[in-house]
This record gives sequence, structure tokens and C-alpha cells, in this order.
Amino acid sequence: MCSSSVTVEADGLSDGELLDAIAAAVAARNREDARLARLVRAAEHRQAAEHDGLKSMRSWLPGHCRLPATAAARVVSNGRVLDHLPALAEAHDAGLVGAEHVAVAATALTPERLAAAAERGVELAEIDAVLTGAAIEQRYADFVTVVRHYLTRLDPDGPEPDPTEGRRLTLAKHADGSLSVRGELDAVGGEKLQAALESFVQADRPAGDGRSRAQRLGDALVQLCDTALAAGSLPTLRTVKPHVAVVIDLADLADPATGPDAGRMGFGATISAARARWLACDSTVSRVVFGPDGAPLDLGREHRLADRHLRRAVELRDGGCVFTGCGAPTWWAEVHHLVHWLDGGETTLANSALLCERHHTQVHHGFRVERQPDGRWRTWRPDGTEIRTAPPLRQPAA
Repeated sequence: MCSSSVTVEADGLSDGELLDAIAAAVAARNREDARLARLVRAAEHRQAAEHDGLKSMRSWLPGHCRLPATAAARVVSNGRVLDHLPALAEAHDAGLVGAEHVAVAATALTPERLAAAAERGVELAEIDAVLTGAAIEQRYADFVTVVRHYLTRLDPDGPEPDPTEGRRLTLAKHADGSLSVRGELDAVGGEKLQAALESFVQADRPAGDGRSRAQRLGDALVQLCDTALAAGSLPTLRTVKPHVAVVIDLADLADPATGPDAGRMGFGATISAARARWLACDSTVSRVVFGPDGAPLDLGREHRLADRHLRRAVELRDGGCVFTGCGAPTWWAEVHHLVHWLDGGETTLANSALLCERHHTQVHHGFRVERQPDGRWRTWRPDGTEIRTAPPLRQPAA
């Protein structure tokens, strides 16, 4: 149903009818979420993801259904919860509780907490009944409180929990390449971050500074990263020190115009040529040309491993693991010889593909990747059938 049809439908409803329609839509969404979780659980039992060369449904869902990694993890986890809590599963099937409730209930089902419950004579059916009743009858925030209270009572005199278990950091990338940062730190971790950021905040307070506190902290975080990257002491990634990389045509770099979206950064963001020139003022500028006058791409038969020039070229071309449905970034990936070195394959750009460790192994066990003339990569299973991602999601018929 298109948005205009929904608007027409809503226009014909009274306020009460509109609210009833919203409640019905939420219940329908809950039922569909339950169905999805059960289907994913069934696929887990069958190891269906192996059909497309992937290890788990948690990795298959982002690559083939375009789900965020966090959403994929929740669907997989919820499917497992529904296996263990039949009463909650029934309520979810009926649309009475949502996927969010099931995800909270999952925190009570870790092996350690189930073992602690068994030691105290608390049966799983009892946990299921209590949580289901609270999920149906109480507001979501109150349900979360019930679960936390249960977990606290489960081990009131236990050892001090590991504070690092609660650390979380989420980086949400937007269409323009900017990031939204959200996270949680324990008291000690938070103190370390605040101490580091405050040193930059207090060291950079020029007269007339109109920045807000939030802006100063944001600038301090970037400066902290600048300092760490410049120090050169961070762990290396696939033999390459972490760095900020920008790919831009030489003509755009030399042209004084702003040049929007002219440069492509290592994590996929695009920036203007003006911004790239600003970065180049304090950077090493390397020429990477896919041709005879650039970096030495043709290393010849005496070299089996790709050197840093070739690896950089492969990373810039492929952008990550090229196996269909995989989203592994460049720093997880290895340079694979399409024609094996032992079979006469040369260590060249044309004979190279970027593959994560798992899919590098898969390709050496019957799977095959091939680059097409238009630059797209395709993947085949050992039986010769091609792995394809799902087509773009279509709007349902009106």
C-alpha cells in the first residue's frame, strides 16, 4: 500500500477509529516479527545459511535482507528465546507482546542465569509464566524493571559483576558519511574517557570561543583520534597501520573548485575535493594508478604475497569482501589469488580479490568468485549455482 493510500485511509477515520487502526497495526507487526523469528530459528536448525556460503543467519540477514547487524542479531536471539519460553512465544504469535519484550526476556536465559535459577529451584516454566504475564499486562518500561528485579534477586550476594560487560558503542553511519555515536561505559571506563577528552577541551579554549559544550567535546574526541593515529602506536591491520585514507582523482585534487562528492574515504564516506585538499595539507599523498605508470602492481612470479601497494589497490577497487552477501570490511579481508599462485597465477591486481577469512576458505573449497567486465563480482556454489542477493524490496500491491 503506498503512502497516499494510507493517507486516504486515515482521512476517512474518526480519531477513535484511527487509534484502533494503529493498535491493530502494532499487533500485526508483532505477529510478523514472531513469524520471522521462528523462520530464522528453523533456518538455524537446518544450517540453511551454508547454502549461500555463510556461517550463520546472523551474517546472512544483513547481506541478503539488508538488515542492520544489530537487528539481525536480535531476530536470531529472539528465535532462540521462543524455543525456550512457549508461553511468551504464544503471546508473541498472538501479537500481544513485541520483539522488544522478547529481546529483554533473553537476558534471563543465559546459561549462567538458567543454572542459577535451577540451583534455587526455579523452573523454566515458572520464569516463562511470570515474564509473559508481566509483558502482557504492564508497560514496557515496567516489564524491563520486572526482568531486572528478577535478575538481581537471582544472585543478590554473588560476586561483583564484570563492569566491562556493560560497555557498548554504536556507530550509525548516515547517507552523507557522518556518524551518530551512542554508547554506554562503566564508571571506570567513563572516567578514563572523560579524563582524556577534558584534557583537550581545557587545552583548546581560545578567547571568544562560541562553541557549545557538546561541540567542544566532539572536537576533543576527533583530536584524541588524531593524536592516536599520528603516534603510530596503534595495532596494525593486515600489515597496514591505521590511517585516514581518501581516494580522489588527480584532476579534482588540483582543481580549486569545491567539487562535491569527489573524494571517497576508507569507510565509504564521500567528501568534497576542497575537504580532500584540506586533509592533503598534512598528509602523505600517494599516487595509485591502475596502469603502467603507477604503483608496482605487477610483482611477477617471485612474489607470492601482495605487498602494501597491491593490497592498497585491491582495497580501493573492492571496498571489502567480494563474496556475494558478505559485508566484511577491508581490514578483515585477505588478498586472494583468483588463479592460485602454485598454478601459475601472478600476484597482480587483475588476479586478486579481497575475501574475508571465512570466504577465502570457502573459495578454496569449491566456491568461486569472478569479476565481470563491468566491475561487479559474482559468486558460485560448488554445484555451479550462483549465489544471488534478494532483489530490492518491492512495495506490496495497493
